[in-house]
Amino acid sequence: MVYMFLAEGFEEIEALCPLDLMRRAGINIKTVAVGGGEFVTGSHGISVKADMKDTELSDTQPEMVILPGGLPGTTNLEASDIVKTAIENALENDAYVCAICAAPSVLGKRGILKGKEAICYPGFEKYLDGAKISDKKVACDGRIITGAGMGVALDFGLALVSALCGEEKAAELRRGVLAD
Repeated sequence: MVYMFLAEGFEEIEALCPLDLMRRAGINIKTVAVGGGEFVTGSHGISVKADMKDTELSDTQPEMVILPGGLPGTTNLEASDIVKTAIENALENDAYVCAICAAPSVLGKRGILKGKEAICYPGFEKYLDGAKISDKKVACDGRIITGAGMGVALDFGLALVSALCGEEKAAELRRGVLAD
């Protein structure tokens, strides 16, 4: 199972674009509301009903964990013990850990990006402790995938699809949504 964590103040496009692409690819992905109710409001006032509350999460072996950025969404993700545990479980089980925009800072502050190529929203590089800052819009280093921000949400989503379903499926989706 793939889990995308939505915390109050998340960046809507960074969540919904990859979510849409992954569902089009047939990936079993669930959105997880962090910190309470089932509805989560993004940083631009768009409310989304998550598939589940964080307290309902019991899977200790996810295939992938995804953290959209946005503020204060990133701060709220970082404060969540459930998100922290999900990241740890993913790493322990050789699953993918993915973050975009400001959210790679959540990984960097935990030392997860040491020696890894990573990218984030400009200005957050100081939080990517030990990372090799990439000049790519989306950086894939082993099981860590990071994206620069909202403008690359489509490429980030396609990278996630590629990781789980292969490059051919990602290319098919790219053509299907007229991304080229």
